[in-house]
Amino acid sequence: MKTKIAVFGRKEVVDQCHSSVLGQVDLEIVPFIYTHVNETPKLIEKAFICDVYLFTEAISYAFVKKIINKKRLPAVQIPCDDYMFLTSLFLANNEREKPIKRLSIDLWNKHRIHEVLTKLNTSNYEVYTSDYRNNEDNNIDQITAFHKQLWEKGKIDHVLTSIKEVDLMLKDANIPSTCMEIPKVNIERAIQKCKSIATLKKYNHTQMIAGYVCVKGFELLNREKGEITYEMILPKLDQLLEEFTFQTEAALIQTKANQYVLFGTQKMIHYITDHYRNFPLLTEIERSLQVPISIGFGLGMTVKQAENNAKLALDRCNQEPYRHNCFLVNEQGDSFGPIGVKKHFDAARLYQALIHKARLNNELSYNFINFISSRNNEPFSSNDIALYYRVTKRSAERTINKLLNGKVIKVVGEEKPYLKGRPRKLFQIATEKEKAR
Repeated sequence: MKTKIAVFGRKEVVDQCHSSVLGQVDLEIVPFIYTHVNETPKLIEKAFICDVYLFTEAISYAFVKKIINKKRLPAVQIPCDDYMFLTSLFLANNEREKPIKRLSIDLWNKHRIHEVLTKLNTSNYEVYTSDYRNNEDNNIDQITAFHKQLWEKGKIDHVLTSIKEVDLMLKDANIPSTCMEIPKVNIERAIQKCKSIATLKKYNHTQMIAGYVCVKGFELLNREKGEITYEMILPKLDQLLEEFTFQTEAALIQTKANQYVLFGTQKMIHYITDHYRNFPLLTEIERSLQVPISIGFGLGMTVKQAENNAKLALDRCNQEPYRHNCFLVNEQGDSFGPIGVKKHFDAARLYQALIHKARLNNELSYNFINFISSRNNEPFSSNDIALYYRVTKRSAERTINKLLNGKVIKVVGEEKPYLKGRPRKLFQIATEKEKAR
């Protein structure tokens, strides 16, 4: 069945979206074309047959933000990112005989652009910004007036706007302006994200997983090695991640030059949990690239929750800036890792505790030691034991109770892999002090 993407925008941008999916038989663009962005609320009511909602302008998303949040609709915006801003600024400068030194800008989130301007060392520039992210009225006239007032006061020479209607009104008033153009790559990434979200919706009864992958110290590395970073390191990383996503039936999106996002479901989750001790992806990246990489995985019952937990896992990775590492944060906020690094535990002492304190027989004791070793001494649930031993859940719970009563294991957290039902308790081997209590 095709994934239907509702695209809200002006005809020329919607046509670009159509061109981006040519040849992709599993995708269908359903156009919702407007002349004025305030038409978006009426259009969204007609898009009920669609799987995902794609907004080509941030302002059109702003008009329906409350509806989206209330109905919990899966929505994606084509971002106004660094690349889009810098490309538009370059084009605006080319349109003028003199370089632009004084300008005003309107956009969804001004903080990101301020970071770009700081990196560009714009001390010789005078820049005024209007942020409409929190403008509940979404008043186009108000945004236009912001630019007009600056022009009339002689404070600016040019306007860079992210809204086509504002650009048209400014041109009617003979105020020099440029509307930011959406790069093709931004459209393609947004469509890929729509496709990933639609795929994950089919599995909304169970866990989802997201992953963030980035090169540590990328900017410093790029300054030291120059274009070699782009020409050698990133293409190799891209290839390795493509192979991993093919193997785990996941989706891959490059969100920045130095950042990738993965989306997957049960197959990807099982792959990670089966490789706690030796994570092939991390090993292969380390061998091929020889630069430190962070990989943060997050579990969740929604795409957003999985993404947020993946960001937490990535933050945990970045606490060690010069080493390869990988962490996972589950839907309850519990952290696992570092994944792919063998964790030591005293098998002989554990065996003694299993025999004398938990009262398990030899076979169960050896199997449990193998189980702990295979999971790299990471937290586990009774369900994990049932799957490993190939026994019923009730039988696994009896083993868990023996281990708890013998103080061989302890409760360390919870997981909730399904929307319905109670969370599962997570257990881990108790320390020697905890066993002695």
